[in-house]
Amino acid sequence: MTSPRDRARGCLLGLAAGDALGAPAENLTPEEIRRRWGRLTEIEGGGTDDTEYAIYAASLLVRHGHALTAADVAAAYRAEVIPSVTGPMRGAGFSELGTVEALRRGLEPPLTGLVHNHGWSDGLAMRAAPYGIFCPGDPAEAARLVEQDGLVSASGEGITGGRAVAGAVAAAMGGAVPQEVVDAALSVVPADSWTARNISRAREALKAGDPAALHEAVVVKHYPWTDVAPEAVALAMAAFLAGDGEVEAAVTYGVGLGRDADTIGAIAGALAGASQGESGVPSRWAARIGPVTGKCLPVVAGRHVLDVADELADRLAEGGGQAGAPAEAGKPAEAGKTAGADAPAEGL
Repeated sequence: MTSPRDRARGCLLGLAAGDALGAPAENLTPEEIRRRWGRLTEIEGGGTDDTEYAIYAASLLVRHGHALTAADVAAAYRAEVIPSVTGPMRGAGFSELGTVEALRRGLEPPLTGLVHNHGWSDGLAMRAAPYGIFCPGDPAEAARLVEQDGLVSASGEGITGGRAVAGAVAAAMGGAVPQEVVDAALSVVPADSWTARNISRAREALKAGDPAALHEAVVVKHYPWTDVAPEAVALAMAAFLAGDGEVEAAVTYGVGLGRDADTIGAIAGALAGASQGESGVPSRWAARIGPVTGKCLPVVAGRHVLDVADELADRLAEGGGQAGAPAEAGKPAEAGKTAGADAPAEGL
C-alpha cells in the first residue's frame, strides 16, 4: 500500500515536474508545440510561480493545520511576502499581484480577492495540491481549507477551481482511481458552476481523442489571457484521465494542450503523483527538480518540494491541528455564490 508520505512526495514532485515541463509551452497552441517539439517530454529549465506558491501554501498548513483561516493567510502575506517585494514580482499571476496591492491598501479578505479584476484566475488552483495532501480521502475538508486561502486572492470561479483541484488531490491521496478522482472534484463545487460544466465537457470531449475537441469544449478563444481557472482545471483533469493516472502520460498530454501549459502540467502532475507516489514520477524528471530560487516568492528560496512534502506528512501524522468549521465542509453552494460573476460571459 502506498503511504501518505509517499503520495505527498509524488504529488508535489509531480506538480514541480509538470510546472517545469510546461513552462516553455505556456501561451502556445497545440499546433505550435507539435511544430517545435513534436511531443514535449524533457524538462528544459526550472519551474514557475506554480511551484513556489504551492510550497508557500504548504507552509501555511504546517503552521496552522485545519484551523487555517483567511485572516491567517492575509497576515502571512503581510509579514512574509509583501516585505520581500521590493520590485516587480517576477512571474507572479494577475490575481496575486492584485492581492498584494489590496493588502498594501489595508483591505482584508474577502475584499482582497474581490477588488481586483482577476478573481477567476487559476492562481489558487495551481497551489491547491497541498490542501488535498493534508486531507487524504476527505475532498470536502480539502475544499474548505483551500477556500480559506482563496478568499484572500480570488473570487467566484477562481475559488471554485481551487476547490476542485484540492478535492481531487484529496481523493487521489486516498487511493481513488482516476474517474473517481474527477468525480471528487465535481462533488465539492456547484453543479451549475462554469468549472463543473467545463470538467464535464472536457471528460466527454476526451473520448474524441483530439486536443482540438478539448479546446473546442472549454477554451475561451476570444479572451486574451490563458490563466482562466475553469479552463486550466478542466484541461488538467482531462490530461489526468487521458494518462490514466500515470504521471508521464498525464503531464506530457497536459502540456501539449498549450494555453496555461505550466499550470495544466502542474495540476495534472499533482493528481497523478498523488495517485502513483514518488516512484511514479520519472527519475529523469525528478533529477531536474532542485530547490526553488524564489524568483517570484523570495520567502521560499532554497526550499525543495520533497522536504515540503515530508513536513506536510509529519504534520498530518501529528493529527493536523484543530479542525475548522467541520459543519461547513463540502458545501459547494458556498463556493458558487459569486461563481462566474467576474468571468468572460461567453465562456460560461
